[in-house]
Amino acid sequence: MTGLDLEGVRARQPGRDIHWYGTIDSTMREAARLASLGATSGTVVGAEEQTAGLGRQGHSWYSEREAGLYISVILRLPMTADSLPIVTLALGLAAAEAISQISGLACDLRWPNDVLIDGRKCAGILVQFEQPAVIAGIGVNVNHRSFPDDLQTLATSLLIASGRTQSREDLLVQLLDSIDTHCRILAEDGKEPILRSFAHASSFVQGRQVKVDQGHEILEGVTEGLNPSGFLVLRRRDGKQSLILAGGVRPA
Repeated sequence: MTGLDLEGVRARQPGRDIHWYGTIDSTMREAARLASLGATSGTVVGAEEQTAGLGRQGHSWYSEREAGLYISVILRLPMTADSLPIVTLALGLAAAEAISQISGLACDLRWPNDVLIDGRKCAGILVQFEQPAVIAGIGVNVNHRSFPDDLQTLATSLLIASGRTQSREDLLVQLLDSIDTHCRILAEDGKEPILRSFAHASSFVQGRQVKVDQGHEILEGVTEGLNPSGFLVLRRRDGKQSLILAGGVRPA
């Protein structure tokens, strides 16, 4: 594997501030620091390797050196912290779109922040509000050939799924363009187009028998769409509805 052709990416993304590291603890932390110093919207922090990559709910993100895309993007959007669920859905759509366009692979979206190929996770989204900016962390398994034992049945990469090496440069350029597009839709047209698009792109949003691990309990039922804030509606076996604000959603 080789390092990213950063100059080639910069040439295709004129005007965008890109900070790239060989090794970093977490691109999220560095992006938050830059945001606090006034970095412009669209600024990217990326790395060939993370030693403490952040995942959702305190999990870590496996960041093999020079195999994936590990980036965080500073977004200055006209919205408040309670809009983060919608922003997460918009970024999931952007990631799935970019992956499909570059690799030709069909993607599924698992609420709220996972991109799947053939039922296995290939990308994840983590969104944090760092006043007055949003920090969007995105990890994509691009050219990983294998995973640690605890991830073998859960994760995949674009290389594994397609059978060929994928261009991280092409994927990064397309991903940044897709993020710009979906954030512009959200800013200009509101959350309704994002909610509709996510529901259409995800097999988990409507009519799916699922288990939801909420830490203290596991809920089972059938999904019944998204509420206006982007949270998942679950019809439990006893007929009652639950609004899923967080938790690991898996097929039942």
